[in-house]
Amino acid sequence: MATEAHGAGEPGLVFHPMDQFMVKPLFGEGTVGVFTLTNVTLWMALTVLAIFALLVLGTSRRATIPTRTQSVAELLYDFVRKMVEDVAGKDALVFFPYIMTLFLFILFANFLGLLPMAFTTTSHIAVTAVMAMMVFLTVTIVGFVKHGAGFLGLFWVSSAPLALRPVLALIEVISYFVRPVSHSIRLAGNMMAGHAVVKVFAAFAPMILISTGIGIVVTPLSILAISTIYALEVLVAFIQAYVFTILTCVYLKDALHPSH
Repeated sequence: MATEAHGAGEPGLVFHPMDQFMVKPLFGEGTVGVFTLTNVTLWMALTVLAIFALLVLGTSRRATIPTRTQSVAELLYDFVRKMVEDVAGKDALVFFPYIMTLFLFILFANFLGLLPMAFTTTSHIAVTAVMAMMVFLTVTIVGFVKHGAGFLGLFWVSSAPLALRPVLALIEVISYFVRPVSHSIRLAGNMMAGHAVVKVFAAFAPMILISTGIGIVVTPLSILAISTIYALEVLVAFIQAYVFTILTCVYLKDALHPSH
């Protein structure tokens, strides 16, 4: 944030809430290539290290009376396992490691992105689109491997009147191929919008009282507003990880049990 003149010497606030989403090289300047180490690379690596610290280092003792770290790891494990079993069925538990990995990566990436000066990797469509496409391809391949041509029954609404079935089948096909788009945009859009709102509130927090000579005063209302938005973002960080994961379970259920 900076101040600059507007009109006849009038001061104004200038801030760029979208600058926090810019991909930048870690070393030097210049264009970002395929093998360039960037802030995205750094924070994705930190996300993986945080997950490793929780699941491997935090549970290495396997104490009968768990530590706080082990308790958190066990709660997350049970939470995701129950989600997979309840939504997709017991036969979907073979995919539990994959779904657990997705959930933890999104959750930790979202939470780490809330740290000051951090970078939220899940706010980039390039990251979320890859995860969504992986889910889409996995579900599609599993569906055809398990059921063959019978997987196409997912698109045929046998309970509908015969005249409407071709129309509904077309709608089902379109909605199926739109899944990775909505799956990825939902996560990236929510994370980007939330962080942009926090940046906007933070930029308006300092109230410069030039006429009285007091200087910079941060009003209690501004602090309350920023704290409220930040608390909401913490909640959104968890909810978006949950939504992405439970939708993955729903799509997996369609692959395992494609009949309407």
